[in-house]
Amino acid sequence: MGVSSYEPRSTALLFVDPYNDFLSEGGKAWPRVKTVAEQVNLLDHLRAIVATVRAAGIRLFIAPHRRWEAGDYESWAHPNPTQQGIMQRHTFARGEWGGDWHPDFAPQAGDIVAKEHWAQSGFANTDLDQQLRQHGITHLIIVGLLANTCVDSTARYAMELGYHVTLVRDATAAYSQELMHAAHELSAPTFAHAILTTADILSALSPSKR
Repeated sequence: MGVSSYEPRSTALLFVDPYNDFLSEGGKAWPRVKTVAEQVNLLDHLRAIVATVRAAGIRLFIAPHRRWEAGDYESWAHPNPTQQGIMQRHTFARGEWGGDWHPDFAPQAGDIVAKEHWAQSGFANTDLDQQLRQHGITHLIIVGLLANTCVDSTARYAMELGYHVTLVRDATAAYSQELMHAAHELSAPTFAHAILTTADILSALSPSKR
């Protein structure tokens, strides 16, 4: 899929779940994501994209997962497998280091942090769509974790709502290369408007391309 044009006033970087538990050594989920994250050079790519969009005047939105609290999901009729795992592992626990932002990706002045999503889509039961529309956003560049769950679900939902969706294949990770393949080669081509590399998006956001 080809590179699109990204007008700063109507484009946003949407960063899904930039928590220590996913992105930092010592995080609860880091051991499961580490191999793929290091293979794709995830952290350096995320740093480069965040720095570039800030320099380009593109607004950054964060779509954060629900931070676990005692009692979450325990009385639900149908908690999904991920939620059942969170009940056991206490991933993204509120008030704990793992549920805090990775220090390189913490919100800065002007960033928008949406309400926390309970399952996989950053749009479901949150204010993300309202926040994006109130800021005039039509184009989303989506990065973060995990490629085959929250990123996939958030991006697909964005398409359903009428946004132009760009995925960056090496600015995300999953628990295996098979899951990365499923996300980028099987799922994303059915809904994403562009599937790029970090090098592609950095080039597209350079002043000469805008």
